Amino acid sequence: MTDITIKKEGNSVIEVVASGHTGYGEAGEDIVCAGVSTLLQSALLGLLQVVGINVSYSVNEETGSLRFTLPKNLTPQERHDADIVLGTLLCGLQDFYTEYSDYINLEVI
Repeated sequence: MTDITIKKEGNSVIEVVASGHTGYGEAGEDIVCAGVSTLLQSALLGLLQVVGINVSYSVNEETGSLRFTLPKNLTPQERHDADIVLGTLLCGLQDFYTEYSDYINLEVI
């Protein structure tokens, strides 16, 4: 089971925490885990490389965990751009959750 927690402040995402392997398939063949990982990593890369935000993050491939936290001092433009990237992430994760809720736990707080 992959547990994903999206923390929001108002309407804006401030932190994303994901851990665990979905268990949908064997390691290297698990399309659900690969899809979720791709969404999460693409959002992080978008924030870092496209939006240019210095996001604090940690990755542990062994445990399948990824955590990233946005800084509090974003400019209005950075916040706007981050909202678009993370809103897209949330849409993708919710779609995966709808189809694979036996393998993904998604919580938005």
